[in-house]
Amino acid sequence: MSGKAENEYEPDVVTPPGETLQETLDALGMSKVELAGRIGMTQKTVGDIIKHGKPITPATAMKLEKVFRIPASFWNNRERRFRESLARQKERKRLEASVDWLKTIPVREMIKCGLIEKHKDTVEQLHEVLRYFGVASPEQWKAIWTSPDAAYRRSKVFISKPGPNSVWLRWGELQAQQIQCDPFNKKSFRKTLEKIRTLTRTGAEQFQEDAAPMCGKAGVALVFTPPIKGAPVTGATRWLSPSKALIQLSMRGKWEDILWFTFFHEAGHILLHGKRDIFIEGNGNEGHREEQANRFAQDFLIPPADYRDLVDGRTVSQRFIKSFAARLDISPAVVVGRLQHDGHLKNYAMNNLRRRFDFANGKR
Repeated sequence: MSGKAENEYEPDVVTPPGETLQETLDALGMSKVELAGRIGMTQKTVGDIIKHGKPITPATAMKLEKVFRIPASFWNNRERRFRESLARQKERKRLEASVDWLKTIPVREMIKCGLIEKHKDTVEQLHEVLRYFGVASPEQWKAIWTSPDAAYRRSKVFISKPGPNSVWLRWGELQAQQIQCDPFNKKSFRKTLEKIRTLTRTGAEQFQEDAAPMCGKAGVALVFTPPIKGAPVTGATRWLSPSKALIQLSMRGKWEDILWFTFFHEAGHILLHGKRDIFIEGNGNEGHREEQANRFAQDFLIPPADYRDLVDGRTVSQRFIKSFAARLDISPAVVVGRLQHDGHLKNYAMNNLRRRFDFANGKR
């Protein structure tokens, strides 16, 4: 979606088909009594149609076609549009009471990211946001995202700011809908991870281009979703169906080793944990399963025996790190990031071996 659309809400008011019927009778000089006799209905029924209390049914439309030589489709369309207009007016009144909900959603940020269009009318803007989430009302949004039994409430990172976080997570769902995946195969996915591990040497941009189709063949939709202001999420994992998993990565951090670790952490959730679980990564995530995913990512990138050899009382130089990384066929940034995290290097040491990346902004 590109650009912004400034749209005034215009209620879809349609005149009742009964008015057209009365106009037709007046033009022909025909009375309601005569029409009732011609179509085999009571005068009261004809009167109720004209007064808009009774709809023009498809069967009645066929009868009117014979009397007036006006196609039945005309009467059917008039009736359909009128009833739809009434429903829209009723829906608008219902939603007018819910516009305050928009204050919990980063609407401006969504418009800036190209996720929704901008509308001057508040109710129409509410319609636009609800369409984005694929729900009929704020009540349905709350039931899916924030009700006591909603799966997303298990994440402290999510529940702190459910509005921005739900926008980011929904964006990932919409991205994943565009990705065709083979049915998930655990063995195939693990083999895919072995291949992706070597992509760390090529750089983050190449990883973005190559890893997604590789994951798709194993039943995992891999998407890269730009950060949303107010949503401190680095990654998320969930199952869209029993045969399709989703790994969603943000561009937070901008250091390649953080990207690699987050990806393999999320992959660990897929291989180690249940299909009903939802994992949202951000600041301060804790728990046994998070520790399991951390250990999986650490050991998959640098096997434990090799890591012990790396830190076994030696002075680590840039030259040694490059040699060590080449032997394991991984990026030196992975090694530096691990050593910094574990306290074997200062946080700023050897950052020249860590590359920054800048993905395309991923607009829908």
